[in-house]
Amino acid sequence: MRKGLCFRLRKILLCVVGLYVAIPFLIKLCPGIQAKLIFLNFVRVPYFIDLKKPQDQGLNHTCNYYLQPEEDVTLGVWHTVPAVWWKNAQGKDQMWYEDALASSHPIILYLHGNAGTRGGDHRVELYKVLSSLGYHVVTFDYRGWGDSVGTPSERGMTYDALHVFDWIKARSGDNPVYIWGHSLGTGVATNLVRRLCERETPPDALILESPFTNIREEAKSHPFSVIYRYFPGFDWFFLDPITSSGIQFANDENVKHISCSLLILHAEDDPVVPFQLGRKLYNIAAPSRSFRDFKVQFIPFHSDLGYRHKYIYKSPELPRILRFPPLVQGIPGEVGTRAPALSVTRHLKEHEDVCPCPPLPPASPAPWRCAWRENSDASGPGRGGPGRPEAPAPGGWEHRFLWTAWGAGMWPSLPLAATQPEVLLGRQ
Repeated sequence: MRKGLCFRLRKILLCVVGLYVAIPFLIKLCPGIQAKLIFLNFVRVPYFIDLKKPQDQGLNHTCNYYLQPEEDVTLGVWHTVPAVWWKNAQGKDQMWYEDALASSHPIILYLHGNAGTRGGDHRVELYKVLSSLGYHVVTFDYRGWGDSVGTPSERGMTYDALHVFDWIKARSGDNPVYIWGHSLGTGVATNLVRRLCERETPPDALILESPFTNIREEAKSHPFSVIYRYFPGFDWFFLDPITSSGIQFANDENVKHISCSLLILHAEDDPVVPFQLGRKLYNIAAPSRSFRDFKVQFIPFHSDLGYRHKYIYKSPELPRILRFPPLVQGIPGEVGTRAPALSVTRHLKEHEDVCPCPPLPPASPAPWRCAWRENSDASGPGRGGPGRPEAPAPGGWEHRFLWTAWGAGMWPSLPLAATQPEVLLGRQ
């Protein structure tokens, strides 16, 4: 009996070793396997969601479009308007959403990473955060992802992003347009911005979340490669098939040719794209001559925060971070002001139109309160108190949002103001 058990164990061990040795040869002979493992576009998470209905994901101020960058390629696109418009956006058609891009709100083009779709949970939560901060958010699935039609490739993904960017610029007038890439999307983002800079139409800023230097270094550092990292001929078996498939995503080269402000966000406990790759990319970009007239900033997030690869949107510091110089040239009264957006006071002329406050969209948090106060020496309790003044004070009203809880990565919508806002620093 003992002999039979040893024989079976030996047989299993030989099978495991044989498979371990065979996989590198299989990948070398079929480089398309590596391309699929990098894109992971066949992994659609979450399952069973209808991308035509973003409202099912809590985005009730979002419109679904379809754009066609090439004859046989169709892209599924979501456009989320600033959360202050969520009520006006109900029931509106695509034309209304397109016209809204010309309003005085900055725009973020979000380029997601591999696997999943534009409806991924962490992606949706980031859209909500950015929308609540006063941004339009335009995102899409590259060809071959989600409900988009086409075959994935680095060239194709970059062209898709270029097409969507041009579509935005054709409708947004002089409004600032920022490009935000996450993970694999940082490779698309730097490809795109390099091309835009070469044709002298750069975006207002580039934001890279969890970026890598290039796809070879990322593949070698990825946790999936651990069991083969010290395999003889690792580069020849695993990395060369990637580049032979036309996949480079050379962020380290692209940043040397980018002439716009750059912000890099990276969590120290990122298990997918190692933190040191983001730091290395910053060290390459910062001294580059192409950035001599622009700011380059690296924001690390301590491992104790637990943001890992895709939860930086939870950071309560994000509004403050997003006021760094590329985003301070925006429209007065929005996130693009130099003052922090943690606690906001707005001087409103038409206070009757916004008080009592309109209900927040379902995506916004419950733990908040608003307080009205009279901006004069007139007596009487403010709107936040038990009573109400007989008439508005000559100086108008100030509308202050006070956060009674902090965290969860969401903030109340900010109402439009008729005048330049006064912004106060401080957490509640």
